[in-house]
Amino acid sequence: MLCGQAGSSGGSGPGSSPLPLLHLRTGRLVTLSRGGRSAARSQPGQEFNHGLVLSREPLSPGAVFTVRIDRKVNSWSGSIEIGVTALDPNLLDFPSSATGLKGGSWIISGCSVLRDGRSILEEYGQDLDQLGEGDRVGIQRTANGELRLWVNGQDCGVAATGIPHRVWAVVDLYGKCTQITVVPSNAEEAEEGTPHDEALDLPCNQNRPDKFPNSLESENGFSSMELSEVVSNAILSAYNGNLLNVSLGSPPSDSAPCGAPPMTSNDALLFHEKCGTLIKLSNNNKTAERRRPLDEFNNGVVMTNRPLRDNEMFEIRIDKLVDKWSGSIEIGVTTHNPNNLEYPATMTNLRSGTIMMSGCGILTNGKGTRREYCEFSLDELQEGDHIGLTRKSNNALHFYINGIDQGVATNLTPLVVYGVVDLYGMAVKVTIVHNHNHSDRLRRNNAIMRALSPDVGRRAIDAGNEPEPERLLFHPNCGQKAAIINEGRTALRPHATDDFNHGVVLSNRPLRNGEVFQVRIDKMVDKWAGSIEIGVTTHNPTYLQLPSTMTNLRSGTWMMTGNGVMHNGTTILDEYGHNLDRLKAGDTVGVVRKEDGTLHFFVNGVAQGPAAWNVPPNIYAVVDLYGQAAQATIADDTDLLPLPDDLSEGNNQLSPSSPSSVASGSDLRFHHLHGNNAVITNGGRTALRQNCRSEFNDAIVISNRPLRDGELFEIAIQKMVDRWSGSIEAGVTAIRPEDLEFPNTMTDIDYDTWMLSGTAIMQDGNTMRNNYGCDLDSLTTGSRIGMMRTAKGDLHYFINGVDQGVACSGLPPGKEVYAVIDLYGQCVQVSITSATGPMDNSLSTSNITEKSFPIHSPVPGVAHRFHGSCGKNVAFQDDGCRAVRVAGYCHGIVFSMKELKTDEVFEVKIDELDEKWSGSVHVGLTTFLPLDAPYAVTGLPSTVLELRSKVTWLVTGTEVRRNGILQKQNYGCSLERLGVGSRIGVKHCTDDTMHILIDGEDMGPAATGVAKNVYVVLDLYGRVTSVSIVSSSTLEEADGTKPPSVTSEPFSEEEEEEEAIPCENEVPAVTSAMQFLENHGKNILLSNGNLTATRVSSYNQGIVVVAQPLPPQQLFQFQIDSLNPQWTSSLSLGVIGSSPERLNFPATACSLKRSTWLLQRDSVFHNSLKIVENYGPNLDTCPEGTVLGLLVDSSSCLHLYVNGMDRGVAAQDIPSPCYVFIDLYGQCEQVTIVTNDTPAVGAEGADPHCQGDMEKADVVDGIKESVCWTPPVDLNTMKTCEYHALCARFKDLLLLPDDYFVEDPKYSLCYCESCHKLRGDEAYYKRGEPPRDYALPFGWCRFSLRINPRLEVASTSKKWHMAYHGTSIGAVRRTLDQGELVPGSTSILSCRPIKTDPQGSGGGGGGGGGSGGGGSSGGYREAEENSSPSREDLLRVLLSPTLRYAGLEAFATKVQFKDPKSHRQHMAQVAFQVCVRPGSYKVCPQTLAVPEPLDPRFSSAEIEWVTKEKGATVLYGLLIRVE
Repeated sequence: MLCGQAGSSGGSGPGSSPLPLLHLRTGRLVTLSRGGRSAARSQPGQEFNHGLVLSREPLSPGAVFTVRIDRKVNSWSGSIEIGVTALDPNLLDFPSSATGLKGGSWIISGCSVLRDGRSILEEYGQDLDQLGEGDRVGIQRTANGELRLWVNGQDCGVAATGIPHRVWAVVDLYGKCTQITVVPSNAEEAEEGTPHDEALDLPCNQNRPDKFPNSLESENGFSSMELSEVVSNAILSAYNGNLLNVSLGSPPSDSAPCGAPPMTSNDALLFHEKCGTLIKLSNNNKTAERRRPLDEFNNGVVMTNRPLRDNEMFEIRIDKLVDKWSGSIEIGVTTHNPNNLEYPATMTNLRSGTIMMSGCGILTNGKGTRREYCEFSLDELQEGDHIGLTRKSNNALHFYINGIDQGVATNLTPLVVYGVVDLYGMAVKVTIVHNHNHSDRLRRNNAIMRALSPDVGRRAIDAGNEPEPERLLFHPNCGQKAAIINEGRTALRPHATDDFNHGVVLSNRPLRNGEVFQVRIDKMVDKWAGSIEIGVTTHNPTYLQLPSTMTNLRSGTWMMTGNGVMHNGTTILDEYGHNLDRLKAGDTVGVVRKEDGTLHFFVNGVAQGPAAWNVPPNIYAVVDLYGQAAQATIADDTDLLPLPDDLSEGNNQLSPSSPSSVASGSDLRFHHLHGNNAVITNGGRTALRQNCRSEFNDAIVISNRPLRDGELFEIAIQKMVDRWSGSIEAGVTAIRPEDLEFPNTMTDIDYDTWMLSGTAIMQDGNTMRNNYGCDLDSLTTGSRIGMMRTAKGDLHYFINGVDQGVACSGLPPGKEVYAVIDLYGQCVQVSITSATGPMDNSLSTSNITEKSFPIHSPVPGVAHRFHGSCGKNVAFQDDGCRAVRVAGYCHGIVFSMKELKTDEVFEVKIDELDEKWSGSVHVGLTTFLPLDAPYAVTGLPSTVLELRSKVTWLVTGTEVRRNGILQKQNYGCSLERLGVGSRIGVKHCTDDTMHILIDGEDMGPAATGVAKNVYVVLDLYGRVTSVSIVSSSTLEEADGTKPPSVTSEPFSEEEEEEEAIPCENEVPAVTSAMQFLENHGKNILLSNGNLTATRVSSYNQGIVVVAQPLPPQQLFQFQIDSLNPQWTSSLSLGVIGSSPERLNFPATACSLKRSTWLLQRDSVFHNSLKIVENYGPNLDTCPEGTVLGLLVDSSSCLHLYVNGMDRGVAAQDIPSPCYVFIDLYGQCEQVTIVTNDTPAVGAEGADPHCQGDMEKADVVDGIKESVCWTPPVDLNTMKTCEYHALCARFKDLLLLPDDYFVEDPKYSLCYCESCHKLRGDEAYYKRGEPPRDYALPFGWCRFSLRINPRLEVASTSKKWHMAYHGTSIGAVRRTLDQGELVPGSTSILSCRPIKTDPQGSGGGGGGGGGSGGGGSSGGYREAEENSSPSREDLLRVLLSPTLRYAGLEAFATKVQFKDPKSHRQHMAQVAFQVCVRPGSYKVCPQTLAVPEPLDPRFSSAEIEWVTKEKGATVLYGLLIRVE
């Protein structure tokens, strides 16, 4: 492609050659435009590659192929890549990126030159990743075979030599670069060739800038002056055109040169009388309002009555919003004169001369030019907010929100523009704000000055007021339900039991750098969920309209809430520090902004680490007295701890005893040093491999500190790709991260490294052993991998919490080892789990057991568990239910796994005594968190009497002590008298008293005033060396209340056909009355007593939440009432761990990113990250009438129910309380709660129907196979299944008598993918005596047959085995007439292998040929001429337990038919499902040669059954498969 000559190469002059074009064959996501000159990558926010384009013709020698970068996004790393390739575009199989081109390709990426994907030159030329929009990049092959890069007309020198003569230019729209245009190679041609429609008109004397500036240059001439010298004139300057120009002077009288703006009048800025069809003007044309706002959402465009002057502020105030529509106000400028304009329905429809701010982006001529212009979104502004804009004299357009400058929107603003406002969607009424309004101007000026220079703003304000107070106090302007007392030091909610929000208070002045703002919680109430929140904001409390809760504020605000951090209402850190919701009265919280702009929080004086970066100065402290928090007082400076100076992102190793360790259970993180392709995020908890589809290695990550003996380092796999072979590798190394030169893979290290790769244990790169107990290459998303070194030097691996045994021994016991994860191959992203931390002490200090217990797998029948944190002499056994002191007489402290619920008894039995010691067990309750147990050398104290860091109530002997201080003597029975078999229990009663139970007898209250959240603590002291837990949860049902098990009684023969057999799975009770919350998505309308939710508009904004929390072990159900096929996709549902009262709902549920578990399609997401795939049915396929339900079981696992059927565990570790939410998305438009009036599945009165015989297996050794529910007849999925309808139409074409088939349609089952997943069918079942496996006929449709009552076997066939028999269309009627498969007459199959061409024998009719009508089929030969089948052949019937074999075309011949409904041609096959009598058939090797195993459950030696007996089979169903 010729774009002009460079250097000394000869060639034609400028403009003499046509502009080169792009090749029509491109990468998968590329769209060409402008006649092949421009290329854009589709879906730039979701995809970063597949953006390859090539020149249409090979490059001419010396020609520079030049492109201009038109658009970039900030979502990705990397940017444009350019080069040449010898590969012909017409024959090229396009890779995902240019670096994947081989076979003679030279690509410049960043500042590197690659040949066939390998780097040949580093640090070349200019870094392409740093180029901006408008920059030009060219590539040239010179006549002597050199490759040169050109950037903005500058030659970057030789990049490579030896370039072939015939090469095509290559451009990769990669990463940030999303659009390019081919341009001439010199500046003169560029200006001539710029089409008029590429941008708005520019003045004739101004050239288009090649690059947009990132910030507006100073226009006031302050660059050489101290800013402080002009602060005193700032307000006056606002009048004179710098910030708020009114331009009262006369315009120049002399005629302007070409392109200058016309003279404008001095008229006040008003709305033009000509406006949109629904607009009503009032208030002297200063106010515009859209009529019928609840019926119409557009036709609300208004414009200014004259063009805007340079630097003139056009500002409006939002007066009225409605909550019915999505989208809101849009504002901007246009070159169109309102007198001549035919107003569009919305300004984004105007395709010329228009620049609009919409949401948080900029649209030029209706097309997005800046996706994220500012952090504010116009859609989230409230009534009273101000929006302004100004066109600067340098053609820069700025937008202002509440007086704060949002920066340069574009530098290409035409000289003559009118202001325009689009009252769209929610926006109904606005008023122009004029600058002579002094209070508004002062507020706006202050905000602008703070935005430009916070210190200047403060000095300007302070100049005219009293000196700012030195002492930090609360500002008198506070929330509606808050009050300030104690001379400004204390804030409270006086009626805390009546309201849970509107308790926001701010500091009276901005915080200084490094100044800690800390408050003490004085008073708490127990009525609400949630608690105190603390943070900072840029908003001045004097002018701020305080929201109900501070997390609702969408600008300039950072808040710590719970154990997360939110910025402008969006969560930026999910697991940060101590959970504020668990604080008690007397605890303190604080916040500080350091000089480097980092924000830190404190809990009880302990720094929680950096929470945010780039926080501006001049911020106010904020406290939100939310929920339980009722009163707080500012703490004096003398109470504050010094701020650590070493808290940085790379060095954030908090003390293990600090509250910040609660969130993750450990201070272990990923080190800031890692492999080149690795990225560490989420505060060091998450690691991922960037460019995962083009890079498979060089992504090693390592722990931030050495592992302690017995300490588990566990990660969860969050993302995988299927592009590579191999997967994650894990292990330990004795090499310090600072000394490690990270290799491509960790198995390349040849010293001090132990790794697990696949099933191989490797030391120093050499395989030590194969076939270890787990295979890392087989793990999937959601799997957990842990590693731990014991004190003996053994290395253990844990998969999903289960110890896989000793992997290798002999790790140096005195040498520090670090955990290592290699994000290799398919594994892309991992995160450290909350299980990371100290494990079973038996692995680190004793030889009692070699296997640790999985913490989150409860033992059936025992609800309680010991916590993993314990004294150093304790070892756990029996899955954490037995504690043993293995040495000495002390260091035997153990805790309960969870907090003790009210009126719940935690009881243990004494197993062993050692009479050589005196003293006995101590028992009680403590507010100490087991996760906070210090893991330093000292560890827990030697006895529980010394545990005084938190409040502990304890019974020892007959004494009751609080924090070691004697409270009561002669209490109950002495614990020192207890013997082996004695039981000790502790109970936390509703009146906040602690009771001790001895052998089940209550000893009465031992202590009063016990806190709400307490753990059980025991001390295996003195004589008592071993105890076992014998208590169960109070939630466990009494035996008399449980429904009877279906396995308790055998089936009768009639029950299977006539009665519905309930599932053996015990179904929980149904919740009490529940209803939807009034807080919901914008497009939701509630009705029917808040039991029905309807989406009334659009396809999103349809989230609803159940008002009541979901009780454990109780099922919540709702029904899909209405689906709209106009849309794609459908509903999603899940649970959220935070209170929904104050949720600001996003457009879709997948944007909920805090404590959220979401079921969408057939996947499970946690905080927007996919954790499970192929779970349950695809929710997009659920028809109207489907009943969906959610349940959290006693192990905190989430279950999905579909039409009453449990689909298994979807997610674990669900918090309590949690709330059910439903997203009425896409097709789903209405749902209704049915929990309140629907009996629990399996409960009395329920009348479910099983699927035919439900593919039910009989009882095997007392254990029944899974039996599942199908929907009732009126909810049957086949009413909407197109595949079932197609198969039924084909069956009708066979003209078979109806009397052969069961009349009830529910016994005809479709096994297409959607239907069988919706029912929850397993792939294999057992049947018969003895039981034998058979596969369900996935992909077929079954029409159940009546069993001939004259057959003697009809009553016993249920104990027979199930099999399949492929046949031909012509044999179906004869077989039905016989009622069974009769050898020699109906069987069309021969067991003789094929000897001729499979395609040549057969035709597929199957009616003629062979004796008895047993014509040939597919892979089996017809009877040869003058010969007849042998008697052996005629007396055999071929069967198979799977249709993957019996349904092969060799057995089930295909026939073509025309669908009478669609008139399309299809291929169909038929087969029979039969019951076959045990012992009547012989299992044979398969006689049909196939290259691969057909069914993983059946080997080739057992996949074929043969019978010769008459009466050995009973026809069960006719199966049809249509292609």
